[in-house]
Amino acid sequence: MVLIKEYRTCMPLTVEEYQIGQLYMIARHSNEQTESGEGVETVVNVACEDSTHGKGQYTEKRIHLSSQLPYWVQSLIPKVFYVTEKAWNYYPFTITEYTCSFLPKFTISIRTKFEDNNGSNDNCLNLSETELALREVDVIDIAYDEINPKHYKEEEDLRFFQSKKTGRGPLAEGWRDTITPIMCSYKVVEASFEVWGLQTKVEDIIQKSIRNILLLGHRQAFAWIDEWYGMSLTDVRLYESEMQRQTNSKIVIDDELLTPSSPPKFPMSPSRGWFSWS
Repeated sequence: MVLIKEYRTCMPLTVEEYQIGQLYMIARHSNEQTESGEGVETVVNVACEDSTHGKGQYTEKRIHLSSQLPYWVQSLIPKVFYVTEKAWNYYPFTITEYTCSFLPKFTISIRTKFEDNNGSNDNCLNLSETELALREVDVIDIAYDEINPKHYKEEEDLRFFQSKKTGRGPLAEGWRDTITPIMCSYKVVEASFEVWGLQTKVEDIIQKSIRNILLLGHRQAFAWIDEWYGMSLTDVRLYESEMQRQTNSKIVIDDELLTPSSPPKFPMSPSRGWFSWS
């Protein structure tokens, strides 16, 4: 049985603003977290179109992270190892799929939708009755949930941070019920690792890792607001391209990059798919 979790993450932004902040944060964070030989390598980043969802952006990335995994996992995998991320971004709806370079039974699928509310929509992604019965809802508080001490930065503590450009913040207790503007990222995550004896342990690790990534990423997106606020979509796409160029240059590539002439079709019945902020 696949573990289904729905993460609801509110931000003191509008859905329109969040699109810019999210793209800026992903590009900057990926560049900062990438070291020589390991990190996030962007393979494809092109426009795409779907008959149902309209125009969007397709990206394909390779996440090189062998040394960042728990020791017991490192002992099971080859040194040359990466996770492939394929993402279809039809904002404000996205889907992301993850597969492993050597574990065909290891998949993650993520469906995301953004709405201008405080997480009050109980079925934002139109889950089936079966999915709703299996779903666990986890509400993330970007200001007051505990963060890994190694990632803590005083300037990114949203209990005290205030934006100079917008005047938003600090975020007081109960801020999600009192502040405007406010929006919510609804993210349904299905993690599957179909290996007997390891399935439950690995799927639990995956979900915990995803939650930690969401918490850190959304904290940074708001803490960096004065750097991206006022950017247009064109501005942030140019920034994204430059960050991807710098990030890719840090990674040693031994195999030929995949550069298809067009993105693969959007998976209309997603059930499979490591992790994106999108």
